Amino acid sequence: MKSNYLVWVDILKTALFAVLLAFVIRIFIFQPFYIPSPSMQPTLKPGDRIIASKIPYFFNPIKVGDIVVFKFPLDTSKDYIKRVVALENDIVQIKNNSLYVNNKKIAEEYLPQNIEVSPFGPVKVPAGSVFVMGDNREDSYDSRYWGPLNKKFIVSKAIFRFWPISRIGLLRQ
Repeated sequence: MKSNYLVWVDILKTALFAVLLAFVIRIFIFQPFYIPSPSMQPTLKPGDRIIASKIPYFFNPIKVGDIVVFKFPLDTSKDYIKRVVALENDIVQIKNNSLYVNNKKIAEEYLPQNIEVSPFGPVKVPAGSVFVMGDNREDSYDSRYWGPLNKKFIVSKAIFRFWPISRIGLLRQ
């Protein structure tokens, strides 16, 4: 039978391992985020809580439609979440309440019906950047205002909503 000392050493080693594992998972793999604003409605609503993964972009390139978490370029202490609508070298324009990329109208089923969006562009996305917009187009501070997002600011890809329970599930990309 183990002495009390050895039992406490085992408990301490297990606890330290658990804390280290949680730290590694949070820093390098998954991270929870809270949605504070309506900029991504109806996909994400204020108060939603999501899990974002840092793994996808190690193996696959960023794609149009991805919902990304990034460091806001004008204040890197803030995290933002938006949808990628165009990639480097694409030409982005909004006209007649619709998004056009490279002069092709983009079907965006995730947007609310009868949305009204102010005209914008055309703007060419520079190399090493993407163009991001909130799904709530008229209430989103996004690339239309501060420019294309350099990919170096992208932290992770939003993949799963875990709160509220009534809306739990994978996010539509």
